[in-house]
Amino acid sequence: MDISIVISLYNEEESLRELVSWIESVMTREGYSYEIIMVDDGSTDRSWAVVRELSEKNPAIRGISFRRNYGKSAALYHGFAAAEGNVVITMDADLQDSPEEIPELYRMIVEEGWDIVSGWKKQRFDNKLTKNLPSKLYNATARKVTGIRLHDMNCGLKAYRNEVVKNIEVYGEMHRYIPYLAKNAGFGRITEKPVQHQKRKYGVSKFGLERFVNGLLDLISLWFLSRFGKKPMHFFGFTGILMFLAGGFLAIWIIVEKLIQQSNGLVFRPVTDQPLFYLALVAVLLGFQLFLAGFICEMISRNSSERNQYKIREEF
Repeated sequence: MDISIVISLYNEEESLRELVSWIESVMTREGYSYEIIMVDDGSTDRSWAVVRELSEKNPAIRGISFRRNYGKSAALYHGFAAAEGNVVITMDADLQDSPEEIPELYRMIVEEGWDIVSGWKKQRFDNKLTKNLPSKLYNATARKVTGIRLHDMNCGLKAYRNEVVKNIEVYGEMHRYIPYLAKNAGFGRITEKPVQHQKRKYGVSKFGLERFVNGLLDLISLWFLSRFGKKPMHFFGFTGILMFLAGGFLAIWIIVEKLIQQSNGLVFRPVTDQPLFYLALVAVLLGFQLFLAGFICEMISRNSSERNQYKIREEF
C-alpha cells in the first residue's frame, strides 16, 4: 500500500464528508493505493456515525472510536499502530489542511529519502493576536531547544516513512514534538514544505491559548528525558555537588572570617547574625537532596525493563 492517511477528529461532523471526498479525488487522480484511518477522539456529535456511513461507501476507510476524549496524541498513537502504508500522512479533520499537498509530500519521502516532511503554513488565516504571534514564539523556542529547523513544528499536515511511526511512542500531548521524538529515535532526515492553509469552514477551534503554555512544559520535559532519561545522576548529581560545594565554601568562609577578626581583637559579627550563613546552609541541604534524588533515580533507571532498549537500523 502506498499511503495511509491518519486523521484525528473531535466533533467535526460537518467537515468529514467534504474532506473524504476531497481525499478520494486526489488519490484517484494520482493512482495511489491508500487507506484512510479516522480516529474519533470521543466526539459528542454525530462524527462517528458519519465515519461509519463513509466507510460503508469506501472500504479504504477504517475507523477507531474512543469512549471518551483522550487527546490528539492518543489518537495518533493508535492511528500509527494501525497504519500499513509505506508513507503515513497526518492531517486535521477541519479542512484547514489541503489534501492537494499529499502527492508532493509523498514524493519527497519516496524519491528524496526524507524520514519526515513537515508542513509549513507560511500564510495563515488564524487570528494574529491569539494564534500567529504565540505560534511564532513557540516555534522559535522549539527550534532552539530541539535543534530542528522547522518553522511550524505543530503543523498537523506531515508525512512520515512507515518505519518512523512504528519506532516512536506518542503520549500525553507530545504530538506537537513528533519530529523531536523521531530525531531522538535516530531518524534525523527531517525537512519542511510550505503548504496551503485553509480558513476554517465549519465549527470552532478545539484548542485555546493554554496549549502554548502546556507545549512549553512538554518541551522542557521532553528535552530533559532525551538528555538525562537514562543518566539522571548526570543532572541531579552534578547540580547537587555544585550547590553543596558552593554552600559549604560560603559557610566555612564566614566562620573563618569571624575567627580571624575575633583573634585579632577586631569587631566581628556573629555567624548566626549573618543571613548569608543561612543561605549557605540551605544550599548545602539542597545540594545533598539533589544528589540523593539523582542517586535514587539512577537506581530506578538501572532496574528499568527498558534500560537496554535501543533503536537498531539493521543487522546481519
